[in-house]
Amino acid sequence: MRILVAEDGPGIVGYVVGRSVLDQGEILNLGVSLQARRRGIGTALVRQLLATFSAAGVREAFLEVRESNLPAQRLYQSFGFRDVGRRRRYYRRPVEDAVLLRAAIPAVGPTA
Repeated sequence: MRILVAEDGPGIVGYVVGRSVLDQGEILNLGVSLQARRRGIGTALVRQLLATFSAAGVREAFLEVRESNLPAQRLYQSFGFRDVGRRRRYYRRPVEDAVLLRAAIPAVGPTA
């Protein structure tokens, strides 16, 4: 499990949670406080998590995002995530489908 936190002064303004098994990773949760949005914090957190995945040998990552959360979908698409499916009625309060996204993660460092 990997948890990365963004701080601004004494307070936490964002976080990302991910996990990996062998060569697959998953972004489980990303959150940025309302006051800190649109400052690149979410982008920086996702970039760092994907770099951490890459360094650990992860070659693809997955995540689910609410169908209505277009800003989050655009963020993930900027990292190469593409729609690979739907999970019907995945979310509650309100009930909503999830869009399943996948991205390839390039290898870093020297290759053998």
